[in-house]
Amino acid sequence: FTIHKKLRSLLEKRKEMTRSGGIDWGFAELLAFGSLLYEGVPVRVSGQDSRRGTFTQRHAVLVDNTNGNEWTPLANLSDEQARFWIYNSLLSEYAAMGFEYGYAVERPEALVLWEAQFGDFMQGAQSIIDEFISSSEQKWMQTSGIVLLLPHGYEGQGPDHSSARIERFLQLAAQDNMTIANPADGASYFHLLRRHAYADVKRPLIVFTPKSMLRLKAAASSVEQFTSGTFRPVIEDTSVDASAVDRVVLVSGKLYWELVASRKKREDSRTAIVRFEQLYP
Repeated sequence: FTIHKKLRSLLEKRKEMTRSGGIDWGFAELLAFGSLLYEGVPVRVSGQDSRRGTFTQRHAVLVDNTNGNEWTPLANLSDEQARFWIYNSLLSEYAAMGFEYGYAVERPEALVLWEAQFGDFMQGAQSIIDEFISSSEQKWMQTSGIVLLLPHGYEGQGPDHSSARIERFLQLAAQDNMTIANPADGASYFHLLRRHAYADVKRPLIVFTPKSMLRLKAAASSVEQFTSGTFRPVIEDTSVDASAVDRVVLVSGKLYWELVASRKKREDSRTAIVRFEQLYP
């Protein structure tokens, strides 16, 4: 099995991350999957271009460009690990999300994720979201741990491609029927997935995932953020003196890093920026 030199360089870089830190979003996700698989939790991922990641942030399946052979590292961690599946699904969001929802209902012990290539792709499965994901527990006492990964962030690619409609999911949320999260770094995402996988009561998890933040150096995480701690719905600002603060800004996702950069540029020591990683409950 031969690996293209650019991919080999990336793999070496990620290997170094496990020692020196600077762990990006895509690697944090693979660490979450790998740790769960080691612990016996099956993981299943599907979506458009999910095997490599739409923005080449996920290299879950390596393809030999000389003979077409494939290798899935997460499926070959140990002889005792749980099963790992990852599929590039067809462009039929209604059918694909519907299948994954049903799979998650029947296999509550598995972490089941459906990924949208862009935020607007989930609109093709809107009836599944309205009739099953948001309301099946209320209507039929049927719970599901399905995870929707919906890329989000106004990145100049048009309103639909850029927005997965956070506001619409907040309108659908009531009585703890789902969890809505917008993590601002990979370590927070890592702990969010692990918390969800081990939840006693399974309910859908909606995660708004980034584009530009995938490789943002400011958003990189240290090794210690993975080996300790847990998911925190709200993260305080410890970089400023609380006694000097006269303004508190609440923010989530990539806007956090933009505000931090702006504050540093203005040498502002009177504004605290608090991260909301979980928007609901």
